[in-house]
Amino acid sequence: MNNTILTCFVVDDSSIQRLAIVKMIEGHPNLRLIGEFSNAIETKIALKEQAVALIFLDIEMPILNGFDLLDDITEKPGVIFVTGQTKYAFKAFDYAAIDYLQKPIKKDRFLYAVERAILAQKMKTELIEDRGDFIFVKSNLKKRKVYLKELKYIQALGDYVKLITDEDNLIVLSTMKSFESTLPEEDFLRIHKSYIVNLRKVEKFNSKAVELSNEVLPLSRNRKSELVEALSQF
Repeated sequence: MNNTILTCFVVDDSSIQRLAIVKMIEGHPNLRLIGEFSNAIETKIALKEQAVALIFLDIEMPILNGFDLLDDITEKPGVIFVTGQTKYAFKAFDYAAIDYLQKPIKKDRFLYAVERAILAQKMKTELIEDRGDFIFVKSNLKKRKVYLKELKYIQALGDYVKLITDEDNLIVLSTMKSFESTLPEEDFLRIHKSYIVNLRKVEKFNSKAVELSNEVLPLSRNRKSELVEALSQF
């Protein structure tokens, strides 16, 4: 038996349509309804207070439509669009929609969409577990999730720090001291006044430098013994 439970919001400006979806959700063992809304503005406020796994989202609503809502939120839940119009189907997949249900909703299509949502959640969970611990940082006015396994090193840049990961570089308004206290000391070490390194990424070192794949970072003389001791745990 599938024990995955998806928390849900229903967003539709039609009370009749909301009721129809709510009844289907309440009859499904893998769904738990925690909120229903008649407009995108109320939904946006609610999402700041309560994260959900899935939103059944109408597109054509006053003031803000469904696409506008998704544009306005950073951490996007899974989305199943529910609309009476077929013309938005192509655009819906630009938003990585799980499915696109046309009103009036047929039960078999609803069940199929939910199965897709459950599968997507399982894949997301497995990916997060595989990638391990993470931190959130604010870069370019957006909060970004950085997985510690993928963080290679941190470089001081005046009032900012630069995070170099396997995939990207991020500039963050912060201090080296702040990051040094945040990161797990068994995996990260400050090797220089301007560098904190992920010990698991170190490939070579000598008395003056540390090598990470194709990059060479300076090593302070008084940090070498700490580096040797820290690397001995691996």
